[in-house]
Amino acid sequence: MLKYTDLEPNKKAYVFELDNVLIPERDYLLQVYYLFSNFIEFTETVPTGKELTDFFKTAYEHHGSENIFDRAKEAFNLDEKYRENFRKLHYTARLPLKLLLYNQMLTLLQELVIDRKQIFLITNGDTEVQLNKIRQTEWNGLEKYLKVYFAQETNLKPETNVFDIVLNQHQLIRKEITIIGNSAVDEEFALSCGVDYIPSSTFM
Repeated sequence: MLKYTDLEPNKKAYVFELDNVLIPERDYLLQVYYLFSNFIEFTETVPTGKELTDFFKTAYEHHGSENIFDRAKEAFNLDEKYRENFRKLHYTARLPLKLLLYNQMLTLLQELVIDRKQIFLITNGDTEVQLNKIRQTEWNGLEKYLKVYFAQETNLKPETNVFDIVLNQHQLIRKEITIIGNSAVDEEFALSCGVDYIPSSTFM
């Protein structure tokens, strides 16, 4: 397991993705599904919130989030009119529980701050959804040290437009930066940017 003390001391900045690097995306989606399920129970009375939540959880764990509304619609004969409610909830959900950082990543971020390293969050995905997650994450006071960039506002990763903005705005050079991610996209992004890459799994 990698620790902060194993990292190259000459690095000045670290770039992180959000989903499945700092927080489990699952924790957000399952709460969205829970809220939607309770909305359906309140509106239609059947299925119960528990039945629908359990279905979403199983479907997500076996098939992921893609087409999950269609699966629920078929299983419970949900009205198509609720598709828009489901979609909007991903943008606007007020979560019952705050999102928590992975313990190892919380420790890493704290050590980076103590050592005066710059911390950047460059996140893919829909800007509004990602912002909703960020606002409802328990950052333990680290939020004041984070500089957040949404790749969607330029070009999604692995395109390097957003990284070029970071370089220009913060007077950094490539050899001073490490990207920490958890996907083939992030690895390709680091390669395209010409910077070092570390999989977040090595810290877990």
